[in-house]
Amino acid sequence: MRMTFSGRYLVAPLLGALLFSSCSKSEPTPETPIAAVASQDVSAPGFPEGFETGTKTAYTTGSVTLGSGSWTLNDALLGNTTADHKTGAQSARVRNSGSLSMNFDLTGGAGVVTVGHARYGTDANGTWELWASGNSGASYAKVGSTVTSTTTTLSTASFTVNLAGTVRLQVRKTDASTNRLNFDNITVESYSGTTTPTGGSKKFLFDGSHGELAGNADWVLDVNSGVASRYPTPAQSGITSSSPETFWTGAVSAWGVALVKLGHTVEQLPTGTAISYGNTANPQDLANYSVFVVDEPNVIFSAAEKTAIMQFVQNGGGLFMITDHIISDRNNDGYDSPQIWNDLMTNNTVKANPFGFSINSDNIVENSSNVQTGTNPIMNGSQGLVSQLSFHNGATMTLNPTANTSVQGLVWRSTAGQGNNLAMAASSTFGTGRVMIIGDSSPADDGTGSPGNTVYNGWGENVSTPRLHLNASLWLAKLQ
Repeated sequence: MRMTFSGRYLVAPLLGALLFSSCSKSEPTPETPIAAVASQDVSAPGFPEGFETGTKTAYTTGSVTLGSGSWTLNDALLGNTTADHKTGAQSARVRNSGSLSMNFDLTGGAGVVTVGHARYGTDANGTWELWASGNSGASYAKVGSTVTSTTTTLSTASFTVNLAGTVRLQVRKTDASTNRLNFDNITVESYSGTTTPTGGSKKFLFDGSHGELAGNADWVLDVNSGVASRYPTPAQSGITSSSPETFWTGAVSAWGVALVKLGHTVEQLPTGTAISYGNTANPQDLANYSVFVVDEPNVIFSAAEKTAIMQFVQNGGGLFMITDHIISDRNNDGYDSPQIWNDLMTNNTVKANPFGFSINSDNIVENSSNVQTGTNPIMNGSQGLVSQLSFHNGATMTLNPTANTSVQGLVWRSTAGQGNNLAMAASSTFGTGRVMIIGDSSPADDGTGSPGNTVYNGWGENVSTPRLHLNASLWLAKLQ
């Protein structure tokens, strides 16, 4: 996870050195999931908006006709100088508390929205937000997290709007400083209505029992009184198509909220609750769930827990494994998440190296578009095409097809061949179950978490991130 931003030092006793760590970070009754809401991977009419048509050379508030329709630019203009970072001839330039506002409605709703952004010229960093209106601009609601533009090259921020009906959008600069920002290449996917999820509702269990809240981590859906309670609150029955990821307070709440919107049910395994398989006395026994998600464990699994996890997968369950870079021991117990996962796979009573991969002791920062192409349901599934994966201090995997012929890489480092080395994400099967692994906790981080924890919006960093996690979730649940 983002070691470069956290500024938090940890001691790893096992290695005996002071090391810079990675960042980020009475129960209600069960609820019935809402009907699924499915997005359509179809561009809205007139989009992408590249700001190539129209002319506006002054910051004074005014409207301009662009390729997608009429927009009001407040304290903003269309810039075409060498200092304006852009694709093509021009981009929007915004200063102070300026904004870019659509004066027209998208009648097909809005699913995923992406916005290209950068600092103008040599100006300092600036912050901005995306807002959406479902009533023709009478009122707006913030979508996702506040974004900080830190580079002088266009980066892409992704937002899951998921609003049906008429929608209009607004980009707001929020730091109120004179530092200027450029915006370009706004994409909007249309959004359908409601459908019933193919294969019915599945139950996803997110682990909160193995140090996922240690240190600055926040790798759970929701935290109540310092604990990842079994049922996130408010109740997930209150989630609608327009509910923001801040409905819950965990740093992976965007993932959970998205699964509920697709018609599924999510729970958490609290600290002190046993991981078991086949124990009918345990209401959270793995046999009661389709998929077990474990995001960067910081406590080693017991022998009994390792047997339970292995048998769960072997008998048809889905296991979503997320690790982090080496030297990321948040609770100072001497175990990093790569070591914990490798111990599970090499030191269990069911089978050694059952999944056909191991986690390397490395630490990489990279945005890679070196991805598997074709019809793989994880990389090109119902939630869209995955074209890249961004790591902010993560680990790679080495694949071993001899141990498991089903193992396959999904994303590799940019400089790697698409073979058995330096995989950033991979999948395999074991018995009748399925396994997915991603080598960094950054992508699942939605940028909002418990008070006092500092997390970053990797989920919204690019449009491929939620697609990868959701496609993989549905694949693990045998829905695609």
